[in-house]
Amino acid sequence: MLTPSHRFRDIERTAVYLQPEKCVPPVAQDSMDKVWFIKDGCGIACAVVTWFLVFYAEFVVIFVILLPSKDLIYSIVNGIIFNILAFLALGSHLRAMITDPGAVPKGNATKEFIESLQLKPGQVVYKCPKCCSIKPDRAHHCSVCKRCIRKMDHHCPWVNNCVGENNQKFFVLFTMYISLISLHALIMVALHFLYCFEEDWTKCSSFSPPTTVILLILLCFEGLLFLIFTAVMFGTQVHSICTDETGIEQLKKEERRWAKKTKWMNLKAVFGHPFSISWLSPLATPDQGKADPYQYVV
Repeated sequence: MLTPSHRFRDIERTAVYLQPEKCVPPVAQDSMDKVWFIKDGCGIACAVVTWFLVFYAEFVVIFVILLPSKDLIYSIVNGIIFNILAFLALGSHLRAMITDPGAVPKGNATKEFIESLQLKPGQVVYKCPKCCSIKPDRAHHCSVCKRCIRKMDHHCPWVNNCVGENNQKFFVLFTMYISLISLHALIMVALHFLYCFEEDWTKCSSFSPPTTVILLILLCFEGLLFLIFTAVMFGTQVHSICTDETGIEQLKKEERRWAKKTKWMNLKAVFGHPFSISWLSPLATPDQGKADPYQYVV
């Protein structure tokens, strides 16, 4: 007897018969189509807001907090740290946004492709009726991306993309660096408030006292909000990676059918082999090996 989670999964995957004759082979893409970018209005707006908020924090930290400071070493050290974290955060965000999260080839549920799998008696494949693709195990269809995504965790509007097999590293780095930059900004705001209370407000900033207070309060609110949000998201992502169970799989309570690995092996599968400083770099693409051609077969 099938469990409720099994029934839900079967409905999702076998809504119609394979009917490969109804699937048109995917059209050849030109160089512009190969650039992964989701044309979703909400996602694009959220991505723009994310960059705007980081640049706003950059403006306040540089022109309100650091430049007016009398301690040159304090300004230089914190300026370097903050700008490095900002660069890493925006770099991670960009990579998470424009990296193919693991989209299954659209329209590959053709007769030729199914025959190439050389199915044995008893083996089955599942077709997504929405994008006419043969779905690998652990793949789910995203209604925003309009594609099936391998090991899809969730669709995040803040990066205007799904978080999946190929870009989860960049999303984790994005949440980590945003939480760190938010914490750093909060500490500097608190210290600057103390400095302004001890000194004359007209001397602790190049702006008027009311403007200085408003800018600092807005940055404090922004930093606190994003620190809580991204720190929680970072923790859930690390937990999801260590347990090798995506957010959708946890939500649907899907039965585990894949081999259980150690937490360290799961981390290396996402961030690349072997462990190195490149794990912390959004410029380094993790080496995850080639896709298994039999991943479509159950």
